[in-house]
Amino acid sequence: MDVLDAIKERRSIRRFESIDVEQDKLDKILEAAKWAPSAGNLQARDIIVVRDKDTREKIAKAALSQGFIADAPVVLVVCANRKMSGSRYGLRGERLYCVQDATAAIQNILLSTFSLGLGSCWVGAFDDNRIREILNMPSEVDPVAIIPIGYPDETPLAPPRRSDVHEERW
Repeated sequence: MDVLDAIKERRSIRRFESIDVEQDKLDKILEAAKWAPSAGNLQARDIIVVRDKDTREKIAKAALSQGFIADAPVVLVVCANRKMSGSRYGLRGERLYCVQDATAAIQNILLSTFSLGLGSCWVGAFDDNRIREILNMPSEVDPVAIIPIGYPDETPLAPPRRSDVHEERW
């Protein structure tokens, strides 16, 4: 699949079929995440794979009760590792670079998921501390996104895009 086509055709999926995601597909998605660019190649991001139904339900509740998260057979929680990035880049690494590392990996996850015939959704609305508690995360790691993954049970239309490019100056 052409990457430009995937960028335009991928949609946020919030309804999933009751079919497990094959491990080989999940492995490909996680491999794609590893190849995302990162500041200084520190790869200051971590990914927690959640298949357990009870844990998915707790995550969904901590994400403003967005039930579709629990309905997906796999949930990835992509995290920024502040300590890792901060060790080289100081405060800017802790506040920005590790988040950029995580979000670059997220885009690779979304595109690779789509290319494998699966659906996903980038969820950013959640209680950080509750997610940390549920997943037993260390204090120097911040959850950046929750990504439910599964076979799509919907085909949403593309929303309109706004003009956001400025030439030479704002």
